[in-house]
Parts: sequence; C-alpha cells; structure tokens
Amino acid sequence: MAHRGKRYQTAAALREEGREYEPAEAVAIVKEGATASFDETVELHLRTGADPRHADQQVRGIAVLPHGVGKPIRVLVFTQGEAASAARDAGADFVGDDDIIKRIQDGWIDFDVSIATPDMMGKVGRLGRILGRRGLMPNPRTGTVVPPEDVPRAIGDAKKGRVEYRLDRTALMHMPIGRASFEDSQLIENMATLVNSIVRARPSGVKGQFIRSAYLTSTMGPSVKLDVASASALEVE
Repeated sequence: MAHRGKRYQTAAALREEGREYEPAEAVAIVKEGATASFDETVELHLRTGADPRHADQQVRGIAVLPHGVGKPIRVLVFTQGEAASAARDAGADFVGDDDIIKRIQDGWIDFDVSIATPDMMGKVGRLGRILGRRGLMPNPRTGTVVPPEDVPRAIGDAKKGRVEYRLDRTALMHMPIGRASFEDSQLIENMATLVNSIVRARPSGVKGQFIRSAYLTSTMGPSVKLDVASASALEVE
C-alpha cells in the first residue's frame, strides 16, 4: 500500500483484509473512511455468476431507491402535444422534440435521465451513438419509454432516485446507493431495495450461485467486502 496516500491507508486500516462484513458493519466502516473534502458517493459492486455472452443471462433493470441517491436528477422528456404539458407540470427539467434533438446533436447533454413517448422514438433513434454510450438512451426495458399517460409517473420515479443496473462484459454491476452523509439506516434501506430488485431479476439461464461477491466502497475510499448471504437477505421495509 506504499503507493497509496495517507488518508486512504488510514481508511483501509478500519477493515480487516479478506473479512466479510454484515451490511450494517460495512456501511459504518465505509462512512468512517469517507474523509474527502466532498460528500463521497457510496457504491455497491456485485460479481455475478451470469455469463454476459449468453442472451438468456443478461441482467438489466431499474430500482427506485427510497432515499434517493443524494443529488438532484435532471430529467429530459422527448414528447409533444398534451404530454409535453403534463411533463412540465410533473417537474421535468427539459421537454421538447425536434428542438431538443438538435441541441443534443450539437453537443448538449446536460441531463441525467431521458424519457420518451413511443411516438418520438423514430426521431430519438438518431441519437443512439450519442446517448447510448453514456447510458442516456430511452429504453422500454428500463422504463424510460412510456405511453403519454405514464410520463408523470416516470418523471417522479427518476426524481426520487432511480438507479439502473446492468451487467457489464465481466459479469459485474456497479451502482450508487447514496452519499456518505446519509444516515446508516438510509444506506442500508437503499441497498436492500437495490439487492432485492437484482435478485428478482435473476435470469433463468444462470446456474448455481447468482451473486458471487459483493463490495461496498466510497468514491475515494477502499472497498469493504460484504457477506453475500446477509446482503441478499436484507428486507425492504
């Protein structure tokens, strides 16, 4: 650890290398070690037994965290007509159709979540190369392509703390569960909601243990290994 800074080494000394911790213990250690000058994000990292090379073992979904993620979420809605008025009334930060598409093509991407009504997807599809690689492309599987009547609900979910989880090429998932300034109980409840959602999304093609290992960490801190059985057994209040 000689190449690590003093602050990191102090945080790393809070946990025993290789030990698996109960969720409450892990949260307390991560929070104590989050001593950066900003409010660090607390992240959950999972290794799964899924094989992302197989279509029947893909894992992707969303979870609405009860305590949010600790930052304002800027929501863009691609729609028109009455749905546009409903989106503004529901709190969308940006609403539009051709005008918004042109702004994005010109390089503007100052938003966190994009939602679209089905009638707009023919136009929004042109933005695939820009939005897709940033995880901002509306998609029916993640609840961001919705009929006009569901636009207010989708905006509300995004504003509350909507987190998308998705298996990467190495069978890992990386998700925020809040900020170091959150109460321990808030982080645990957010973790429980997220883990429960992921466990329910287990593909039928996965054999054996689904979640192989789990780690909790903060933006600038060391990781703390979670006891998988305890994390998986967390109950949503």
